[in-house]
Amino acid sequence: MAAENEEKETACAGYKHGPPWVFKGSALYQLHLVKASTARAFVPRDLRLVEAFGYTLGGMFLARYHDSPAGEFDELVVIAGIVWNPPTSCAWAARVLVNSVEACRHGRKEVGLPSHVATFSSKNEAASLGDRPLARPNSFLNMLGIGSTAFEQGNGREIEVSESKGGSSTRHLCNISLPFTAGSHKDHQWAGPAIRMSLPSFSGRTVDHPDLLKYSCQVECRVRPVKPARIWSARTTEPQQEKSDGEVSSSGSSVAADLDARSHSISVLLSRPIFALEFSSLRMHVDAPRTVVPHRDDKKVGYSSST
Repeated sequence: MAAENEEKETACAGYKHGPPWVFKGSALYQLHLVKASTARAFVPRDLRLVEAFGYTLGGMFLARYHDSPAGEFDELVVIAGIVWNPPTSCAWAARVLVNSVEACRHGRKEVGLPSHVATFSSKNEAASLGDRPLARPNSFLNMLGIGSTAFEQGNGREIEVSESKGGSSTRHLCNISLPFTAGSHKDHQWAGPAIRMSLPSFSGRTVDHPDLLKYSCQVECRVRPVKPARIWSARTTEPQQEKSDGEVSSSGSSVAADLDARSHSISVLLSRPIFALEFSSLRMHVDAPRTVVPHRDDKKVGYSSST
């Protein structure tokens, strides 16, 4: 009991009392087949993308934390793919969206992540979504003997994610239709087994952290497979800022680069989902990142049909 109280006090005290930083809540961890050409837009050239036949394994991690160093907040991590740097392979984040200024600052300054402040608007919805342009799941769950119909609920929750542009202005990123409502595991007899796992990730190569970093998330939760979330986006774009002579300004170049990264992030989200897990009773310990040395190797990791 004393240990739990101490952990709770540490989590609520802010990032300065970590690491490890403790996050509690629930999450959806979804894996997608992402085109290698899309993922490479985010991966540094001297690092190797783990790929097979032109695809890598990416996806998203969508979480709602009720207790963390930054208090309550939502997070969407867009995972571009898997990167190989001997002796290990780790996930590479394409974009991180959080509705907490403090969490965004921490992600950028302390962890070397491409974090952005965003808004998360949610509403309950009926199971039928009509003829919207959805990222459709395949039959991967059926192949594992846990067909998607076993986890279909009558109602779900739709989340609209929009990036903040400053002040009250926002830019729509995507809509996510979850196959369950928050805390839905409480309405089922089977919430899934309690597990412990490690989710290692690479980060860095940003303005704040030019070096390659590696950090690990130690996860304790109850987990069960669910239908992959349905995702769609309007794919809106904005014109570049230009000088009077017609040349793109330095600030315009920065805006254009960010819009390009945002567009590729949407492509990752709209790629083919193959598997999804609901994490409930989540307790995640995030270690401080450490600098690692890139291993330069001319050998390609995995097999690809492309040259």
